[in-house]
Amino acid sequence: MQIAYVNIFVSDLTQAIAFYQGKLGLQVQFSSSEHGYASLSAGAIRLGIAVPGQEEMQLIGRHTGVGLEVTDLESEHNRLTALEVRFTRQPWGGFMALIADPDGNVLYLDQKSSPHGQ
Repeated sequence: MQIAYVNIFVSDLTQAIAFYQGKLGLQVQFSSSEHGYASLSAGAIRLGIAVPGQEEMQLIGRHTGVGLEVTDLESEHNRLTALEVRFTRQPWGGFMALIADPDGNVLYLDQKSSPHGQ
């Protein structure tokens, strides 16, 4: 068994796609406005963005626990800051940051370690 995808709940699918694809650079695999769901390619695991039903609206705007990994965090920080992504740098055992999507869903942004741990 392995993790295939994780879902993040959003209020507006079009706005979320604009953020996750347009700003973060993830590619949409499929999207259905009728079903309020899109799947984006995010490496070995897919990232789903979903508009919840009325009874699950409290799932929007939370700390997701989802971590995205980049090769150069400093460069990515500069790129995302220029795109007006909300970004808070956090010192924790290395170089890591927290970003938020338009609904306030928080994700980790972390730098890949080099093969030699440097």
